[in-house]
Amino acid sequence: MMKVLDLFSGIGGFSLGLERTGGFETVAFCEIEDYPRKVLAKHWPNVPIYKDVRNVTGETLSRDGIAVNVITGGFPCQDISVCGHQAGLKDGTRSGLWSEIIRLADEIRPKYVIVENVSNLLAGPNDQPGGWFSRVLGDLAECGYDAEWQNIPASALGAPHRRERVWLVAYSAKIRPTSFFQGRHSPKSYEGWEAGASLLPPNFDGLGSADDSYTIRGGDGFPEFMGQLNCLGNSVVPQIPEMIGNAILEAEHEFTT
Repeated sequence: MMKVLDLFSGIGGFSLGLERTGGFETVAFCEIEDYPRKVLAKHWPNVPIYKDVRNVTGETLSRDGIAVNVITGGFPCQDISVCGHQAGLKDGTRSGLWSEIIRLADEIRPKYVIVENVSNLLAGPNDQPGGWFSRVLGDLAECGYDAEWQNIPASALGAPHRRERVWLVAYSAKIRPTSFFQGRHSPKSYEGWEAGASLLPPNFDGLGSADDSYTIRGGDGFPEFMGQLNCLGNSVVPQIPEMIGNAILEAEHEFTT
């Protein structure tokens, strides 16, 4: 069973998808916003939730008895999105929290690092196209990781909207997988979910029931409703990490046989 440290967890889309493969178990979350922390606590009541990624260290995890061989993270996109500030990955920006993923990867040395972000990570900045992604790949290489990536829109797995995102799988340079994204692992040939189906299972509904998740109730209903919408808007599409997780499990099987 692969043990997952889920950073920038949101409502747990990464973990939901990976755990559906049957080969991954989330052993810790890290999420700074209060509402998604409540959602995580509801659906993973026995999994610890750290609050600030900057305070999570390899020593902290070891002290708490948490062993990790997979790190996941959709780090903040505000400074690299075409709709954002275009400030990039420099220190002091929200998108600069990418450095916390690479710091933990260097400290923990997981077998895999799975990253998600907006597709503009590949293109920007305007004055140095590709510079941001070169930084990501360079940081990983310095830690001894090779990487593979692909721009996968949510619509490729049946979602009613496009939602282009870049997905990256980093792995030890000693590992030589055939591919995590090609062949039958291509999202267009993936048949684990029906096209047009809900992106979240019926019982994965935030903190309310399936019937009232989107109902504005009473004096405080609107803030809760907006919190749910924001969490859904920020979440990854779970089918994609599920697809990637299945590819990793198959690669693991190849390595051990």
